[in-house]
Amino acid sequence: MEAKIYFGSQSVSGAKLSERLSPFDGRLVSIAPVCSADDTRKALKIAQGARKAAKSSTISQRCSWLQDVAQKMRENKEDLARTITDEVGKPLMFSRIEVERAIETVTLSAETMRTMHGETINTDAMASGKKTMAYFFREPVGVVAAITPFNFPLNLVAHKLAPALVSGNTVVLKPTPEAPLTAYKFAKLFIESEYAVKDALSLVYGDVEVGSTLVGSDIPRVISFTGSVPVGEIITRSAGIKKISLELGGNAASYIDASADIALAAQRCTLGAFVNSGQVCISLQRIYVHEAVYEEFAAKMAEETLKLNVGSPYEDETFMGPVIDDEAAKRAMGWVRSAIAEGARALFEPRCEGRMFYPCVMADVRDDMAIVCEEVFAPIVSLVKVNDFDDAMPRMNNSPYGLQFSLFTNDLKLAQRAISELDAGGIVINDMPTLRFDIQPYGGVKLSGVGREGPRFAIEEFTEIKSVVIC
Repeated sequence: MEAKIYFGSQSVSGAKLSERLSPFDGRLVSIAPVCSADDTRKALKIAQGARKAAKSSTISQRCSWLQDVAQKMRENKEDLARTITDEVGKPLMFSRIEVERAIETVTLSAETMRTMHGETINTDAMASGKKTMAYFFREPVGVVAAITPFNFPLNLVAHKLAPALVSGNTVVLKPTPEAPLTAYKFAKLFIESEYAVKDALSLVYGDVEVGSTLVGSDIPRVISFTGSVPVGEIITRSAGIKKISLELGGNAASYIDASADIALAAQRCTLGAFVNSGQVCISLQRIYVHEAVYEEFAAKMAEETLKLNVGSPYEDETFMGPVIDDEAAKRAMGWVRSAIAEGARALFEPRCEGRMFYPCVMADVRDDMAIVCEEVFAPIVSLVKVNDFDDAMPRMNNSPYGLQFSLFTNDLKLAQRAISELDAGGIVINDMPTLRFDIQPYGGVKLSGVGREGPRFAIEEFTEIKSVVIC
């Protein structure tokens, strides 16, 4: 099926097209336009022109709009899930979960908008003040430019579109080149809804040319980007004076305490390391294990990993399908070979067949190895033996990233310490750091980004406070 450009509410075929081949079997799965800088500027001007209508639309209309989209998603769940699997190779069981999560994200955004409100201010609270009627409220920023990645090609789009549109903004979306049809089918539900604000959403496709045009334009008031640190740094340098929300890379770590339930920890860490073939910003990459339970944990994690079903993403029982492309598979094997050359050992023979990179557990890893210093974004996890939490904590924090960490322990005081001392945007106790509930604030510190997602927190990013005083 061919994805089309949306210049506002108008659907247009592209003059130049690109083909998307399945990362699993190489089939042609979608065709999408390749947009130019001029196409992008046209979409931005349409978004700018629709600002007034979007801002003046009622909250009731916008919430009904999102609820209508959520209902249409429920009616088309299987088609959306299969489109995700076709384009990025995600196993169907997880594509279906992503669709369900996206429905929740859209629904939560509508429900949250109904309860967003301002606040009155006591201007006579200070001796220098006087009694007035003073308050503040939130209003839309205007135009939002949204740029999304391949690993969650539906739900991460939902986390930008739903909060931005329900809060009265217009949006120009540039989805990942790896999943244009997923974004098109989703955007189509918004644009064709009977409750839609005319021209509030535009959809353009491309890579550097389109992205740089969006970021460099004076029209957007917010750039919302999920992707790599290098691109995030480019955006920060070139965006100019506007709000920037960046959800960037991660190097998620977990500590396994001697008091932990080792069987539970191994089972959850296996899921956290290998779900979506490790292609998750909060994929578990580093596990610091107390020396007293290191061998037991390593054995149980190896056992859990070998249970995983790797194969066709179209089979219901498949846990892991292919990585996104040949380069990703090659890079993953490079990480493993590099670590082995530096003295680490694989708990079982590393295996890669084309783009099918099998889950790999590396043991005896040291802090100076590249495999733990950088984001691998692949189904590889490293085990590091430590004396205790005091030994593990500075190692976990010694990373340019700080998205999410976790701790497995039955020691309450240790859990409280971890919450206080670990440098990350999110801390999870007794589960994998890959755990994310879409209702929560989500984002990181250091190079992991700025700003927060989650419906309420994204709405705050996509609105500005207006202060009023009536004397």
